[in-house]
Amino acid sequence: MKIKTKLNLGVGLLFVMIIILSLVSAFYIFSIKKDTENILKANYNTLEYSRNMLLSLDEINIDEEKAIHNFESNLNKQIANITEVGEDVVTNKLQNSFNLLEKNRNDEKVKSQIRQDIFEIMKLNMNAIKQKSDIAKKTAETANLWIAVVGTLCFLIAFNLLVNLPNNIANPIKELTASIKEIANRNYTQRVHFMNHNEYGDVAKSFNTMAEKLEEYSNSSLHKLSFEKQRLETLINNMHDPIIGLDNQGLILFVNDEALKIIGLKSEDVIGKVATTLASTNDLMKSLIVKELRNDTKSVPMKIFADGKESYFEKETVNITIRPTGEDLTLDIGDVIILRNITLFKELDFAKTNFIATVSHELKTPIASIKMSLQLLEKPETGTTNEEQKQLIESIKDDSQRLLKITGELLELSQVETGNIQLNMDKSNPNAIVHYAMEAVKVQAEQKQIELVIEAENNLSDVKADTEKSAWVLINFLTNAIRYSSENSKIMVKLKSENNKIVFLVTDFGRGIDNRYKSKVFDKYFQIPGSNKSGTGLGLAISKEFIEAQNGTIGVESELGLGSTFYFKLNVL
Repeated sequence: MKIKTKLNLGVGLLFVMIIILSLVSAFYIFSIKKDTENILKANYNTLEYSRNMLLSLDEINIDEEKAIHNFESNLNKQIANITEVGEDVVTNKLQNSFNLLEKNRNDEKVKSQIRQDIFEIMKLNMNAIKQKSDIAKKTAETANLWIAVVGTLCFLIAFNLLVNLPNNIANPIKELTASIKEIANRNYTQRVHFMNHNEYGDVAKSFNTMAEKLEEYSNSSLHKLSFEKQRLETLINNMHDPIIGLDNQGLILFVNDEALKIIGLKSEDVIGKVATTLASTNDLMKSLIVKELRNDTKSVPMKIFADGKESYFEKETVNITIRPTGEDLTLDIGDVIILRNITLFKELDFAKTNFIATVSHELKTPIASIKMSLQLLEKPETGTTNEEQKQLIESIKDDSQRLLKITGELLELSQVETGNIQLNMDKSNPNAIVHYAMEAVKVQAEQKQIELVIEAENNLSDVKADTEKSAWVLINFLTNAIRYSSENSKIMVKLKSENNKIVFLVTDFGRGIDNRYKSKVFDKYFQIPGSNKSGTGLGLAISKEFIEAQNGTIGVESELGLGSTFYFKLNVL
C-alpha cells in the first residue's frame, strides 16, 4: 500500500472518530440540558408558586386585598403549570378551597386545608424532581460510558498511528541512508530490499539500478577498456571488407584501411567528421550513407574503381542497438556499413553468362538443322513412313521445339544479366498486345479445351512499352496458366486503368500457389515443388526483368486451391 494512502486512511479514521466523539458528547450534553430544563420548568416553578401562595396566605390578616390578589395570581400560574400525575386533582382542591376562602376570609379551617393542598402539590413536585434528577443522572452516566468508549477507540487509533506510522516512514529512510553511506564508501554491492509496492519500493528499484550500474562501471577499468578498444581496432583493420562505423548522429567513429582505400581519404580526414558533410564532397560516401526508402528495393551491387581495377561490392548496413543495465527499452547507438567484396563472384557470373550465351547460340544452328530435317521427313516426296516412325518424328519435333525454347530463354537471360536488353520503347496499344498474345497461345488452349476470355475497359490509353517484349511476358503468363489449368476450364485476361498505369492481368482457376513460394516465383531457376518440371524456371525471371526495364511493376496474387492471378503494370504514354 502506498505511504500516502496509509496516511490518508490513518488520519481520516482518526478524524472520523473525533467527529463521532464530538457528536456523542453534544447529544448527551443536550439530553442532560433538556432534563435539567424540564425540572426547572415543570417542578421548580411550581415550588416557587406554592411558596408565594403560602406567604400570601400568611399576609391575609395584614393586607387582605393584596394577599388575595397575589394568591390568586400564583394559583392561576400553578393551574397553567400542571405537569405531574395527580397534580391536577390537588390543584382543583386548592382552587375550591381558595373559592371558599374568598367568601369567608377569616375561616381558619379553610386556610388549614389550603396549606395541606399546597404542601401536597409541593410534595408531588419534590418527588418528581428526585425522579427526574435520577433520569438526568442516568443520562450523564450513559454519556460518560459512550464518551469513554469512543474516546478509548480514538486513543487506540492515535496510539497505533503514533507507534507504527513513524516507524513505517522512518525505518526505510534509515535503511536507504545506510545503503547510500555504503555506496559512498565504494561498496557497490549494497542493495535495498523493500518488498512493499509503494513509494519506497520505487525508490529502492531506482537505487538498486543505480548501484548495479555503479558496480558495472567499477568492475570495468580504463586499462581494460583501452585494451579491448585496441583489439577491436586491430580486428576491424585486418578485415578484407571495407567497414565504416557511425553513431546515431551520423558521426564517423571508425574506418578500416580497406574503406579508406576505396573512399580515397586519410583517416584524420574521416574519423570524427559528420558523414553527411563528407558526402557533400565525396560521391562514394554519399552513395554509402543513402538509406533505402523502400523495404523491397532490390539490392544492386556497387561498382567501385580502386587500386587500378574495377571491383564490385554489396552494401550491408547493420543497425547497432543496446539495452542499458536495469532498463527495458533498447537504444539505437549507430550503424555499421559493411561492403562485401563480390568481385570474384561477379566475374564468375559473367563467365557463366558468356558461356551460356555462347552455348545457346551454338545450339541454335544444330537445332534448326534438326527441325529442317524433320520437315523433310514429313514430306511425302521423301518417302512414306509408318505409324511408329511418325510417332518418333513427332517426339523428336517436340524435343527440338523444347530445346529451341530453352536456348531462346537462355539467350534472353544472358542479355538480361549482361545489361544488353534491347528495348524498342514506343507507343503501344494494350488491346493489340493482348490479342497478339492470345493468338500465340490459341492452339495450346484449344488442345485442352480451355476458354480464353478477355475483359477490357473502354477507351484505354496507349502505353509506352516494347510491344514485342510485353507480349512475350503476357504469352509466358498465358502459357503457364494453360499448363496449370485443368481441361474444359477458363482463363481470364483483364485490362484496366489504374493510377496512370495500364494493368494486364491473367487469371486461372487452377490449384494456386502456396504462400511460402509466392515471393520466389520470379527467382531464376525456381520451380514450385510438385509442379510440372518441363520448364526451365527462367520464364518468370526474364518476364520480371523485361517489365522492370520498362519502368513497370510485376506481381502475383494467389490462394492455394483458388487459382492465381499474374499481372504487370505499364505506364500510360
